[in-house]
Amino acid sequence: MSAPLARKKGTLNDVKKEKKPKQGAQDMSKLAPSLKALINAPFARPGQAPAPRHIRDVYTRIAHEARERKYGDRPWVTLSAAATFTLNSPASLLVLHDLAPAHTSLSPLATAELIREVGLKCISFNGIPRTINSLGAFKAGVAHHPWAADLATTPSRAVDRSNVADVAARGRDLWRSIYTPFDDKLEAKLAESHPDLPVHILASHYGPLLADPAEHGRDGLGTVGRNLTSVVAVACLRAQTGVGPQVLSHVFGLRKGVEQGTQRGEFEGLEGGEAEAEADGVERLAGDEGCEWLLRSVDAIAEAIGGGFGRWEGQGQGQEKAKL
Repeated sequence: MSAPLARKKGTLNDVKKEKKPKQGAQDMSKLAPSLKALINAPFARPGQAPAPRHIRDVYTRIAHEARERKYGDRPWVTLSAAATFTLNSPASLLVLHDLAPAHTSLSPLATAELIREVGLKCISFNGIPRTINSLGAFKAGVAHHPWAADLATTPSRAVDRSNVADVAARGRDLWRSIYTPFDDKLEAKLAESHPDLPVHILASHYGPLLADPAEHGRDGLGTVGRNLTSVVAVACLRAQTGVGPQVLSHVFGLRKGVEQGTQRGEFEGLEGGEAEAEADGVERLAGDEGCEWLLRSVDAIAEAIGGGFGRWEGQGQGQEKAKL
């Protein structure tokens, strides 16, 4: 056999050639200063809203009114948190968390878990980015407390082959509970806009997120049940502005939940007479007076934090505010 041929130095076998960018091509890993400035332009409101000086007073007033009217503890914390997530003010969430235990039976840990759960469900009404940013800032803001080490870390909503049918069924049940007797009609109407619109709403939101798994809450996570989910929806949509028909739908959704008696099982597991007090509070909240108070409470938070979900202040004298 002949000796193997010697490899030539510098061939592809020995040297990995680096691809050089073509002449005139842009470096996609860097942004031009003008592009950075446009992304962070003040009129685009790129940052989160700070906590107003008087936001503590607003939350405290809501807490006092909720106690006077016997609306329960969790409903007012839920509506306040949902509105604050929508208005993109995690600093205000920390104020809410700080004062809530003094006005409720909730511990600081339980309050934090409730706020986190509200924020998760806000995804269905506000979108993912605000929840990501606000939950991250909230977690960082409470991390120094000793009890923060006990915040739940085990997920409860994973979907796999073993539970996909159950997830779909509970989503369908929640959909019917909220929209009956128009649930089928509404689904067909949504499908006219896009055939996958009701598919996505039911399979991605009502099933996996808005309808709680049967075992939810046992792992320490906060629980936002059937009627508190309607409170989240009303608060988010009211704070957004521009979606009056959806606000109306979810006000009716809250009232239908009470008509169906779902509030009686929503707070199972609470000690003493707390479950009954919370259920009675939700029942009062669903009445005309209670729904008006819910909306006005969200309005007060929105006025305090300022701005709107989808507004921008036009530049130039005399230019009106516009909605995106």
